[in-house]
Amino acid sequence: MWLPKGFERFDSPGKGRGLRITRSFKVGELLFSSPAYSYVLSVKERGCYCEFCFTRKEHLARCGKCKKAFYCNVKCQKGDWPMHKLECSAMTAFGENWCPSETSRLVARILARKKTQKQRCVSEKILLIEELQSHVEDVDNEKREMNEADIAGLHRFYSKHLEFPDHKDLLTLFSQVACNGFTIEDDELSHMGTAIYPDVALINHSCLPSVIVTYNGTSAEVRAVQDMKPGDEVLISYIDLLYPTDDRNNRLRESYYFTCDCQECKSRSKDKAKLKVRKQSDPIEPEVVNNMVRYARKTIREFRLMEMCEQSLEEMGAVFDDSNVYMLHMMYQAMGVCLYMEDIDGAVRYGEKILKPYSKLYPPYSLNVSSMYLKLGRLYMGLGRRSMGISAFKKAMVIMEVAHGKDHYYLTELHKEMAQK
Repeated sequence: MWLPKGFERFDSPGKGRGLRITRSFKVGELLFSSPAYSYVLSVKERGCYCEFCFTRKEHLARCGKCKKAFYCNVKCQKGDWPMHKLECSAMTAFGENWCPSETSRLVARILARKKTQKQRCVSEKILLIEELQSHVEDVDNEKREMNEADIAGLHRFYSKHLEFPDHKDLLTLFSQVACNGFTIEDDELSHMGTAIYPDVALINHSCLPSVIVTYNGTSAEVRAVQDMKPGDEVLISYIDLLYPTDDRNNRLRESYYFTCDCQECKSRSKDKAKLKVRKQSDPIEPEVVNNMVRYARKTIREFRLMEMCEQSLEEMGAVFDDSNVYMLHMMYQAMGVCLYMEDIDGAVRYGEKILKPYSKLYPPYSLNVSSMYLKLGRLYMGLGRRSMGISAFKKAMVIMEVAHGKDHYYLTELHKEMAQK
């Protein structure tokens, strides 16, 4: 094992193995960068991004055989071939019936990488992929059934190019991916793909994270969002931190099989603001809240008329303050519906309502906040409100310079957007 300078692996009290620093880091400073062990571009993003380097550009070159994969140039296409060949002929043979899950696609690439790898790779300086926690013994029946379906898809679509381990080992691998996979996102937090970074997976969770993970192409970059001193543990957030303590811990138990005991979870200091209700309202039973949120989510998920979405929000608004996290969640969904229906003014209206509480409820340098500024900035620019667009972009940049680094491609592109007349 070769550790990057400035770090040490240790037994974190109550958490198991973890990572801590042996030198100081300032806010925005890069702790380390890690290439992916394996990664896969989402099918819905094909044609927009290069399959190999995840660069977004127009006029990508199409694979001549399957016509489905796109690349910057011949170099990227050749670089991706060891992985793309797992799918190329199968996509042609199965046609519209080719439908493995994104998890199955990633597992296929992990298996292919394991077969050709002879020694520890640069993604495993601290932790080997075999050492990833699986929690396979904790998986419930519903998740086990999903894993079984993914394994069936793996055999159906990849048997020509892969030799599979036994069924038990496959179940373990799928569980490892579920617990340790990272979603690669763009500057507005839209899903681009999924990847495995063994070294980054060693980092434990806290609802008061000291670092943030962002992406530069297919590499993960870990940057400080707090000033850190020698001996501090490196901590990221595994979940959306908008929600109150009980909700966060329910999500952690469901996906990662533990309960967080960080200072924020002990003090519940933001729960009151996150669960704020109208002063004139009587106390609301949790089940009533759940039913209202469930109904409103269903309304929006089915893309019913905007009037029904408005009605759901109006009913919830009679109970919840606009800064209540469940109200914010619904307004965010409604903003998405407005964009889907090309109601730009409506999307702006919801975005403006969301931003102020987001800024208060999320921790400093949150990408949820910067992405909302970006969305609004681009909407303003599209509506010809240039000064408001520039203002929103500048606020996004303050966060992005810390989270992504000042020389990141996203910042370069944002400067170009701001310069456009």
